[in-house]
Amino acid sequence: MISFAYPWMFLLLPCPWILRVLLPPMRRQIVSVRVPFGSRVVESRKGGGGVPNRHHFRWLVPALIWLMCLVALARPQKIEPPVTKDLPTRDLLLLVDLSGSMQHEDFTDRQGNTVDRLTAVKEVVGDFLIRRKGDRVGLVVFGDAPYLQAPFSTDLDLSRQLLEQCAVGMAGPRTAFGDAIGLGVNLFANSDSPAKTIIALTDGNDTKSQVPPVEASRVASQRGIRIHTVAVGDPTTVGEEKLDVELLKEVASTADGSYFYAASRDELEGIYEQLDKLETRQVKTISHRPRHDLYQWMLLLALIISVTEKAWVAISRTRACAAVAVPDRVRVNAATGKLEVTP
Repeated sequence: MISFAYPWMFLLLPCPWILRVLLPPMRRQIVSVRVPFGSRVVESRKGGGGVPNRHHFRWLVPALIWLMCLVALARPQKIEPPVTKDLPTRDLLLLVDLSGSMQHEDFTDRQGNTVDRLTAVKEVVGDFLIRRKGDRVGLVVFGDAPYLQAPFSTDLDLSRQLLEQCAVGMAGPRTAFGDAIGLGVNLFANSDSPAKTIIALTDGNDTKSQVPPVEASRVASQRGIRIHTVAVGDPTTVGEEKLDVELLKEVASTADGSYFYAASRDELEGIYEQLDKLETRQVKTISHRPRHDLYQWMLLLALIISVTEKAWVAISRTRACAAVAVPDRVRVNAATGKLEVTP
């Protein structure tokens, strides 16, 4: 598709003709010799060489050049098909517990086989990731300390692959839940997304953090970050592996989130389906149509027309001068009294 950036430039098209009408014609003082019998000499030399008459197309070339210049000033552009890009409007950070208690085999996989908690979490969270198209998703794993496993990215397949590489105990046997929230808050520092969400999954209580989880969630709330907590495992466990339900509820309520508990794989799938509905996906689409300027071709065409016309005139004059290089003799025929041209 061709369009013009400044189509109003074509209003200047009649300007040369208007100036021709309004301005007085240019007058030249030409010195000449008057010959009494000049008309007879011209008549006798008819058919001889001379400069070609350009009167019949005298205005054609200037008109074409003026038209090409106007087209160039109007800035013709070729508009390409639109290029669209989806901009994420939500940054979603997943916190996954890799402490030693995640190796307890009290969950099932898709086939119904008994597996450890982390294997079930990988399957459920992996499916949840694929449904989050349009979001920027990051992954933090934690044990003795939190670690960034996958930075914020719209490449959900890569995030899922990095989740699959996680193993129980790779971050240490204990649970630094509060530090994991603190790391997540810091990761959102450079985010300009209007919606920021953390989904934290754990099966124990905080045993290693330097920052209390509730205090970390309070900071998150002040920075506009919502936290949902998901508890898995046996709530009757005691000791360091005890599931601190009240702490997880307080963390979620402090950061304007929700608390969920899953004792089985089916319940865990249902929780992430609820989270998928709570944290609705919103995609902002921007569109751009690339434009390529074509004015340079109009100027090149005007230059070619001008050079071609000048070259044609020069060649014509050269041929005319060559034809009259040898002067002819004019004599009066004694019998008829007429002028004759003899080579």
